Amino acid sequence: MTRTPLADVACSIARATDLFGDAWTALIMRDVLTGVTRFDDLAHDLGISRKVLAARLSRLVEEGVLVRERYQERPPREHYRATPKGEDLYPVLLALMEWGDRWYAGPAGPPARIRHLGCGLDTTPVSACAHCGEPLTVGNTTQLPGPGGRTGTGTRVLGPLLAAREDTPETGRPATV
Repeated sequence: MTRTPLADVACSIARATDLFGDAWTALIMRDVLTGVTRFDDLAHDLGISRKVLAARLSRLVEEGVLVRERYQERPPREHYRATPKGEDLYPVLLALMEWGDRWYAGPAGPPARIRHLGCGLDTTPVSACAHCGEPLTVGNTTQLPGPGGRTGTGTRVLGPLLAAREDTPETGRPATV
């Protein structure tokens, strides 16, 4: 697996964006998860150089986000399919799409809609508490130290800040902010 400077940062956001923070990678995953899975189709759709596309696809396969599968023997042709790890990126893409729709959609409106097949209605993604269902916002959440947290590169200020916070049994909120 390719090791990068962010791979050792004790931050899940740093580690995830190390792979997924590149715009081409996000667009490749958007296309694959939407059904554009062949190399030539991806190159044509994105207008990306074949060299860059090959490098991004190789990294996604190396990281276990995509698998390369043969769909034709003669001539040999392969396409890309998302693994469960890759499918788990879908909510991330939906969140980026929602944010982009809110702040950057043109005058005609958002370029795509999301239809929930379960109810048949168009929807927007909502990040919600797994326990009570309330939408999560910067104002009603806080970050606390996790078992893998540590102070170091990428967390020299954040690490001690989180370490200083602790849950109080009475409120479940941090004692120190």
